[in-house]
Amino acid sequence: MADALSVIPASVLRNLSDKLYEKRKNAALEVEGIVKQLASVGDHEKISAVINLLTTEFVYSPQTNHRKGGLIGLAAATVGLTSEAAQHLEQIVPPVLNSFSDQDSRVRYYACEALYNIAKIVRGDFIIFFNQIFDALCKLSADSDVNVQSAAHLLDRLVKDIVTESDQFSIEEFIPLLRERMNVLNPYVRQFLVGWITVLDSVPDIDMLGFLPDFLDGLFNMLSDSSREIRQQADSALSEFLQEIKNSPSVDYSRMAEILVQRAASPDEFTRLTAITWINEFVKLGRDQLVPYYADILGAILPCISDKEEKIRVVTRETNEELRAINADTAEAFDVGAILSTARRQLDSEWEATRIEALHWISTLLNRHRAEVLCFLNDIFDTLLKALSDSSDEVVLLVLDIHACIAQDPLHFRHLVVFLMHSFRVDHSLLERRGALIIRRLCVLLDAERVYRELSTILEGEADLDFACIMVQALNLILLTSSELSELRALLKQSLVSAAGKDLFVSLYASWCHSPMAIISLCLLAQTYQHASAVIQSLVEEDISAKFLVQLDKLIRLLETPIFSYIRLQLLEPGRYMWLLKALYGLLMLLPQKSSSFKRLRLRLKTVPPYSFNSDQLKLPSSGNPYSQILHRSGSHITDDGDINQDNGNTQNGINFASRLQQFEQMQRQHRMLAKSQAQSRNSSASLSKEEAKAEPRRTPTSEGNRPPSRSSRRGPGQLQI
Repeated sequence: MADALSVIPASVLRNLSDKLYEKRKNAALEVEGIVKQLASVGDHEKISAVINLLTTEFVYSPQTNHRKGGLIGLAAATVGLTSEAAQHLEQIVPPVLNSFSDQDSRVRYYACEALYNIAKIVRGDFIIFFNQIFDALCKLSADSDVNVQSAAHLLDRLVKDIVTESDQFSIEEFIPLLRERMNVLNPYVRQFLVGWITVLDSVPDIDMLGFLPDFLDGLFNMLSDSSREIRQQADSALSEFLQEIKNSPSVDYSRMAEILVQRAASPDEFTRLTAITWINEFVKLGRDQLVPYYADILGAILPCISDKEEKIRVVTRETNEELRAINADTAEAFDVGAILSTARRQLDSEWEATRIEALHWISTLLNRHRAEVLCFLNDIFDTLLKALSDSSDEVVLLVLDIHACIAQDPLHFRHLVVFLMHSFRVDHSLLERRGALIIRRLCVLLDAERVYRELSTILEGEADLDFACIMVQALNLILLTSSELSELRALLKQSLVSAAGKDLFVSLYASWCHSPMAIISLCLLAQTYQHASAVIQSLVEEDISAKFLVQLDKLIRLLETPIFSYIRLQLLEPGRYMWLLKALYGLLMLLPQKSSSFKRLRLRLKTVPPYSFNSDQLKLPSSGNPYSQILHRSGSHITDDGDINQDNGNTQNGINFASRLQQFEQMQRQHRMLAKSQAQSRNSSASLSKEEAKAEPRRTPTSEGNRPPSRSSRRGPGQLQI
C-alpha cells in the first residue's frame, strides 16, 4: 500500500473518488501515465501495489464514487500496461466482474465500460475468464437499467469478436454453462443466448452441431416465446442447424429424437410444426439409426395426424408414410411390442384420423411380423374388440380387417367369435348399431359359411335364451338380405339335393330354433316347405307374441324382394309346390287381418293361378275352391320339387325332419318357460311395490249383522266366487 501511495499523488487519489465524472476521468488518465512509466522500467511490484490499492480502497469501498473511480482506474492501469497487462489480469478482472452485481446501476455501468476497455487491450488473453464473463453478461442482459443493458451489449459484441478470433476457447467448458441457462424465460437473456449460439456456430473450428442435443430443447422452448423477434431468432438458428444435419455425414439422432418427440406434443402450433418437420428429416436421414426410437416417434406423429393446423397434418402424414416404408428387422432392436403398445393407446384418441392410422400400423405389423404380434395379442385384443363400437364406420372396418388377419389361425378364429359374441351379449347397442356391419365384413374376410357355422355352434349352447333369440334374428336377417351372403343362400337352396347344403342347413338349424320366424325363414330359403308348414302348425298361443308378429312382418316384406323371387315363381306351379302354398297360407292365418302384411300376402296369394303351368297338371279342379284339392291331398306324398316320395316325408336327403321338429318344439318350450318365469317375477315385484306404497289402515271389526255385504254376495249369475 505504501509503495502505491508513494507513486500516486494524494490529489490524484482524491480526484479519483470525486463525484464529478470529469475529475475521475482526469485522475484515471494520470494513473494510466504512472502505470505506463512503471511498466517501461519493469517495476511490476509497484504496478501490483497500484492495482491492489485501486481494488481495496476504491472498487471494494462502501462509497459509490470511490467504486466508480476504482473501476475507471483499473481500466486506465490496463491501458497503461498495454502488452504486459496479461500478467496482471488475475488482479484486475475479478474486482470488475464482482462490480457487475453492485446495487448501484451507475457502478454496474462503469464496470461494463471498464471491462470493455480492459478487453480491448488484452484480447485473446481475456479467454481464461470467459465463463465468468459470460455468466455476468447473461445477468446484465436482463438488467433493469437501460444504460447498463446498452453497455453490456457493447461489451458482449467485443467478447464475441475476441472468442471467434481465439484458438484457446473451450467449447466443452462453455456448453454446460449454456445448457444451464437455456430454459430461462427472460426475453433479454433468451436473445443473448441465441446470439451466442449463432455466433459460435458460425466459427468453423467450433463444432456446435456435436453439442446440439445439450441446448436443442431450449431453442425449441423459445419458439413459443411471446416476443416475435425471439421466435424468429430461435427458428433461424434451428433452420441453420437442420441444414447442417442434412450435410453432416454423422449425427447423433438418438438424444435429439427424444427431445423432438416431446416437443411434437407442445400446445404451441409453431413448435409442433418445427418439431414434426425435424422428425420428418430425421426419418429420411437417420432411417435405421432411429429403429430403437420408432415407438416414441410413432407416439409423436399419430396425434399430429389429426392436428387442427393443415401444415402440421401434411408434414405428419408424409412422415408417417416414410416411417412405415422402413421395413426394419426385429433383430435390429425393432421393438414390436412397444410399437403395438403405442398404436393401442392411440385407439383411445378422440380423433378419427389418429385412430385410423393407429390401426394401419397394427395391420402393417401383422403383415410383416405376424409371429411377434401374436405374442402380444392379449395386450391388444380387448382394445381391438372395444374399437368395434367406434362411431366411425371406417375404423370399424379396419378393426375387422385386423381381426380377420389374426383369425386366419383356427384357434384365434374361435377366440375372435367367442369374444365377439360376448361383446354383443353385454352390449346390445353394439349389436344394433354395428352388428350387421361386423358380421357382413367378417363373412367377406373369413368365408361366410365358416363364420355362420361357428356362430351357430356357440348360440346352440347359449345359456341366455333372450340374447340367443335376438342374436339369431339378427343373423337371420343378415343372411336373408346381405349381398355378401349370396353364395351362402345359394348353398342353402340346395339343402334337399346337395350334401354341402344339407350340412349347412343342419348346422344352422339347432341355433335357429331359438326364433320361430328364423326357422321358418331358413326353411323357405332351403325350400323345405313341408317342414316350414309343420313348424307353423306347431306354434301355440304363447309363440304368437308382438315380437313374433314384428318378425313376421319383416319376412312378408322380404318375400317381395328379389332374394325370394324363386318362391314367387314357384307359385306358378301350385300343384308341385303345395307345401309352399300351405306354408304361406299358414302365415297368412297368423297375421291380423287389418295389418298391412296380411293385405300384402293375401294380394300375392290371389295372383297364384288356379292351375299349374306344368303340362301334366293343366286342369281345373271340380270344386269351387281352385286350391281345395291341393291343400287337402294328404294321401299322396308329393315332395316340394313335385316328385312322388315313397316314405312319409320325415326324411329327405338324410335330414330327419321329424327329429328337427321335436328339437324346435323343445327349444320353444324352454323359451315359453323362461317368459312365464320372467312374467311371474315382474308381477311379484309389482305387487310387492304396490302393497308397500299403498298400505291401507286396518278396519274396525264389525258384528256379523252390521257387516256390509261382500262382493261375492253381490255377484251376478254365472260369476265365479272370489
